[in-house]
Amino acid sequence: MVAVQKDYWYFLVLMMLLCFLKGSVQMKAPESTVILQEGMILDCLCPWTGQLTMVSWTKKSLKQPLAVYHPQYGTNFASSYDGRVEFLKTTAMDGSISIRNVTESDIGHYHCSLQTYPQGSWTKDTFVEKTAITTSISIQPDTKLVVAENDNLTINCDLVHNGEVYQVSIEKLNTEEGSSNIIATCQMLEDGVELNEFNSRGRVNCSDAMEVRLHLTNIIKEDGGFYRCNFSTDAGVQSTTVLLTTLSSQDLRGLHHMLYVYIGGGLVGVALLMILLVTWVNRMKRKREDYRIKLHPAKRQRNTYDHGCVYDRMKKGTKSGARDKEIYVNFQIVKAHKNQKQKR
Repeated sequence: MVAVQKDYWYFLVLMMLLCFLKGSVQMKAPESTVILQEGMILDCLCPWTGQLTMVSWTKKSLKQPLAVYHPQYGTNFASSYDGRVEFLKTTAMDGSISIRNVTESDIGHYHCSLQTYPQGSWTKDTFVEKTAITTSISIQPDTKLVVAENDNLTINCDLVHNGEVYQVSIEKLNTEEGSSNIIATCQMLEDGVELNEFNSRGRVNCSDAMEVRLHLTNIIKEDGGFYRCNFSTDAGVQSTTVLLTTLSSQDLRGLHHMLYVYIGGGLVGVALLMILLVTWVNRMKRKREDYRIKLHPAKRQRNTYDHGCVYDRMKKGTKSGARDKEIYVNFQIVKAHKNQKQKR
């Protein structure tokens, strides 16, 4: 009887999956990572509203689903997870589960599939690992932002993508626990854009162009960390990551002071370099001039004060003519000659 009941459950799950996959678009959330620990929670929260018809959890190492939930028929679990798995059902579209009495055999890839009406199927993959994520290796931010506590900041989800975007989600990554929390989703529907917010921290705006902005006011230290924007397109899922660093007002002022010091030092250095360059150019110019004069003495500049007296004498002689020629008389010789005549 038990075997027949389990076969009925597997057949029911298979048939409902086929029915929903025929007439609906399957949307997939980005993969998340969870650390193996007692009471660990595997998130599977559908981002849109509607009617939940079935939740199915599978694991790659198992041939059959490990947990199934149906609003009408209840729950069913694989023998290795019976009594250890619990559906949380915090909201009408929540398919998350918690696992207790964990062992290392619980490590691996888990796949969650939510069947909803009228939107269709929504899936998410979760990897359970034993050690924590190394942030410096696994996450490389595309954008880095620095903000002071108690200030306001806007995180923009923008990406140059190929294809048509039908859903954008923004999530906060918990790198220490290896998990993530969806803040909000923006989904394109036939009658417009639908915004679903799952976190009261911050305010999200979603435009008709599928541009999502997260506005954080009165920022606290816990707001720092990694934020990821996921774009679901017909060409696949593309993501961008933002690293937000929060500093106290005092630390931010110190950072600005150091920035001013570096800028001032750079300007002084440039000014000194320009002065040295101009001095060197003038010195080289003088050396070239001196070398040119040595090679061509005829081009040496005359001193206006050299030969000045000679020029004046030549000028006077030219104006006076022959009558102004100087006459030299030796009066002492004439006087001496007269004295000799008188003695005779």
